[in-house]
Amino acid sequence: MVSIGILLFPGFQMLSLGTSTVFEFANFELDQPFYRVDLLSEHGGPIKSSMGFAIDTVPFGQQHYDTLLVVGDNELLKATPGMLTYLQQAMFTSRRVTSACTGSFYLAAAGLLEGRKATTHWYHAHTFRQAYPNVRLEEDRIFTVDGPLWTSAGLTAALDLALALVEHDLGVEVARAVARKLVVYHRRAGGQSQFSALLEIAPKSDRVQTALVYARQHLQADLSVEQLAEVAHLSPRQFSRLFRAETGQSPAKAIERLRIEAARLLLESGDHSIDIIARETGFGDPERMRRAFLRAFGQPPQMMRRALQLQA
Repeated sequence: MVSIGILLFPGFQMLSLGTSTVFEFANFELDQPFYRVDLLSEHGGPIKSSMGFAIDTVPFGQQHYDTLLVVGDNELLKATPGMLTYLQQAMFTSRRVTSACTGSFYLAAAGLLEGRKATTHWYHAHTFRQAYPNVRLEEDRIFTVDGPLWTSAGLTAALDLALALVEHDLGVEVARAVARKLVVYHRRAGGQSQFSALLEIAPKSDRVQTALVYARQHLQADLSVEQLAEVAHLSPRQFSRLFRAETGQSPAKAIERLRIEAARLLLESGDHSIDIIARETGFGDPERMRRAFLRAFGQPPQMMRRALQLQA
């Protein structure tokens, strides 16, 4: 049985505990207890979350875990000396030491991330970089893996990390089945951006929002200003003016960003050729997609795919 220790402390963020459900559903999928999950703290007993209610824990003491997961918090709380010592020992006693969200600050404080790559919540990335300049921070990543150290970005990215752990232990089919039962996207790739193009475009009115949602669902279509204006129930001139006023960019630029995001997801899956990805995401031909990737990432899709394969 694989033992999972989830390390809590006063003020921890509750959403990280959702990772335990991933392991629970993996057990359901196997119809046997493959994972055992314990909630730990330095002294045991009830530990208050950031919301004020408490979760019962056992003291971390001398027991060892196959996988240790350090949760995050909202305020970058300081780790106690006892917690740092326990994390340092875990590098010798655990197969994997992982963190969710700002839990990477605790791993870094314990010296575990020195010279290694890691990620954290994008909001705290600048603070992390200043505090731990020798860590190779990849702030625009869902999660990272560097040997036995796994770190995830903010909040829901911990679910992607947990699904990746399940996939590593039990294979892609079990992880996919767990994701389906949890009604989440089957594990976002670790290299995927923490940001959503649709969220970053940030339309304010329902009309522009509706047009963008339509565009994301119909990337293979022409998606001209006239077509989007019709979806928004506006004239093309009104739609263009409103779109630029709300988003600060043209409809064509926003559609390109949506297509780039979709193409990058398909690229990370590794299951489709460049030609098919270009066609499926509405670029039409690989050269047009290549130029868009160069504008967005400074590298063509072929080079990004090679980098992902090397990372894998």
